[in-house]
Amino acid sequence: MAGARAIGSLPVPNVQELAKTCNGPDEHIPERYIRPEASSEEVISNYHGEAIPIIDLNKLLSPQSSEECVKLRSACQYWGFFQLINHGVPDEVIANLKRDIVDFFSQPLDAKKEYTQLPNSLEGYGQALVFSEDQKLDWADMLYLQVHPSDSRDLRFWPTSPASFRRSLDAYSSETKSLALCLFEFMAKAVGAKPEALLGIFEEQPRGLRMTYYPPCLQSDKVMGISPHSDVVGLTLLLQVNDVQGLQIKKDGKWLSVDAPNGAFIVNIGDTLEVPTKN
Repeated sequence: MAGARAIGSLPVPNVQELAKTCNGPDEHIPERYIRPEASSEEVISNYHGEAIPIIDLNKLLSPQSSEECVKLRSACQYWGFFQLINHGVPDEVIANLKRDIVDFFSQPLDAKKEYTQLPNSLEGYGQALVFSEDQKLDWADMLYLQVHPSDSRDLRFWPTSPASFRRSLDAYSSETKSLALCLFEFMAKAVGAKPEALLGIFEEQPRGLRMTYYPPCLQSDKVMGISPHSDVVGLTLLLQVNDVQGLQIKKDGKWLSVDAPNGAFIVNIGDTLEVPTKN
């Protein structure tokens, strides 16, 4: 979402508030949120006995890392996703951000609306990529912020409540930037490229952080938390805030469910990285 400031999104109802009024078994979900494909496509929990690859950063950092590098190349080439464990981001940094995200979305709507997106930007509180009045909508609300470079941050959209939010986000942003650059270096080595070539492309690229809240829905077979998509960025680090699973990825034309271990990152290879590394 590097170009988030030039895109914009039409305003739509707040889903968290909407869920309070249409979450009973006899209540009707507005037509724009009903997605027939949510229940029509099969989701597989175990694909031919395989699970999403697990990459251990500690092993990559070891001088004897050739086996883990082979696993990394295979994960990038054949999956486009992997779980990253022992990633080095301190537990405290992750816990602080998770706490503040939960606290932000738990606030009354009026408090969150202070950070509402502007008409010409995706930054702020709202929903992403709504371009028409009849477009199907996701069952989710989001807060999107540009975090890098630091002098490009628009603090109008950075919540001051909870009071620790900005500090938590800054620490998390710094740690994950270092982690992403480390992964770029190992990915370059895994495909036989010079690390500095890949780092030169992505090191100073704008980076954003999207925090998404998916309200509970008793008719979950009718709605979709987020529409099927590929990420246009170089790399996405997905962090699950609670233990409610729901992530699905598509491999070989089939949807697979992914259970994210507590504290692990799910790494998604984006379109921008796929292009320069494709053989």
